[in-house]
Amino acid sequence: MKKQENIFLSVLTPEKTVVEVQVSKVELPASKGRFVVLRDHAPVITSLEEGDVVYETAGGEERLHVLIGFAEVNENVVTVCARI
Repeated sequence: MKKQENIFLSVLTPEKTVVEVQVSKVELPASKGRFVVLRDHAPVITSLEEGDVVYETAGGEERLHVLIGFAEVNENVVTVCARI
């Protein structure tokens, strides 16, 4: 991966860790509308609605459908806790 592509994405469910990967961007289905997280995004905690978490890895775009949950963005780490 290129140096600027260093956001760490972690997706957790009540049962297990589903995703742990370095990404260049993450798009989240937040309760107040979808938004994209890029490197050096401001810290935020948001609730999530049903929709796809879309993320870009070195291998291309990937999607994970979530039912409900929340996400935290802090210091280039995106942590999603959700039901899938």
